[in-house]
Amino acid sequence: MKLKLKYIILLCLSISTLFIFSGCKNKDASVLKIYIRSKNNELLADTKVIIIGDVNSNPPTKEYIDTATTNASGYATFDMQPYFDLAGEKENPTGYFDIVFKKDAKSGTGRVRCRVHITTVETLYFTD
Repeated sequence: MKLKLKYIILLCLSISTLFIFSGCKNKDASVLKIYIRSKNNELLADTKVIIIGDVNSNPPTKEYIDTATTNASGYATFDMQPYFDLAGEKENPTGYFDIVFKKDAKSGTGRVRCRVHITTVETLYFTD
């Protein structure tokens, strides 16, 4: 009888532990991934990409600037958690950003909306 009681207690503790740890959720990363393509649809490496917080958006985005360069696969990755930490992710779960991208003598622009704890992917094209 004592052996059954020990197994029942062990089972209850195991189930309680599972419920406790399943309630602890890790927050997903806030990432912005920008693909840059030529007018011929080719992915372009070594393109400078600048994101600028659109302070005139509705709701307004906090002032923020970051720069990255596209990798060999043609995309630049931005860790947006510093922005959401600055803006207050509960008060400002969304940010709107203007994008400027440059390669050699060419440049282009775009816009993107980024949300907290989500990977946002945008593709932009050179038009000339």
